[in-house]
Amino acid sequence: MKIGFIGLGIMGKPMAKNLIRGGYNLTVYDLNQAAVAEVAACGAQEAQDIAGAAKDADVLITMVPNSPQVKQVLIEKGGAIEFLKKGAVVIDCSSINPMASREIAALLADRGIEMLDAPVSGGEPKAVDGTLAFMVGGKREVFEAHKELLSHMGSSVVLCGGIGAGNVTKLCNQIMVAVNIAGVAEALMLGQHAGVAPEKIFEAIKGGLAGSTVLNAKAPMMMDQNFKPGFRIDLHIKDLNNVVDAARSVDAPIPLTQSVLEMMKILHRDGDGACDHSSLVKYYQKLTGEALHH
Repeated sequence: MKIGFIGLGIMGKPMAKNLIRGGYNLTVYDLNQAAVAEVAACGAQEAQDIAGAAKDADVLITMVPNSPQVKQVLIEKGGAIEFLKKGAVVIDCSSINPMASREIAALLADRGIEMLDAPVSGGEPKAVDGTLAFMVGGKREVFEAHKELLSHMGSSVVLCGGIGAGNVTKLCNQIMVAVNIAGVAEALMLGQHAGVAPEKIFEAIKGGLAGSTVLNAKAPMMMDQNFKPGFRIDLHIKDLNNVVDAARSVDAPIPLTQSVLEMMKILHRDGDGACDHSSLVKYYQKLTGEALHH
């Protein structure tokens, strides 16, 4: 199986490396030539453009920032749709608007190309160790034929429904993560103001009902004031804007999402957009004038 891989950013680069470790034949492309060279050093072939990554591919995996970039890579002039062979499969791991996934899939289908939308959760650490959670939309038979491929990059690979269902599920995931992080920040700041060490609060509640993967990952970062990005505020804003668009299209209420989105937009305006989304605690620190600490 020949695989083309387009998009070697924070997530795509380690995902591609895990496929190489899994024994797959990869041809990779990214605008960042240093990233391409790094993955090529692990055993991939270098493509000079989209055509080079797509023309011989049985499967083309894309991992780019948002709907416009996915459309540019796949269906616009010079996109992969012009070079993929009939019978090829596109697996888009980008987190985009579900409506865009359905639009792209329909155009690919007209050329005899199948598609799965397969966004991921877990951030850079899980991309590196190959334990991402894949939320997949598409035909069951296409999913089953490529589940093993995805399992080399993730520990959870779930078919959520037809095309677009993966990105609907990812938007639900991003709501839960954003609101959870904001809740952790709010709770720890309250505890500190009330005279209880945030570290003790974390230690006491992490094994109970309020415990979560988000709490375990983000509370220590908040207390350490370590906001090196695993998942940037700006990317989460992008996802929550997609939530707003999707919610509007189906008339779903999202008051909590709207509140956290406004908090993130304030952080972006203050220059924190490149920080990890655990930096939501900075919103509370700006309100109180006090930093969270151990």
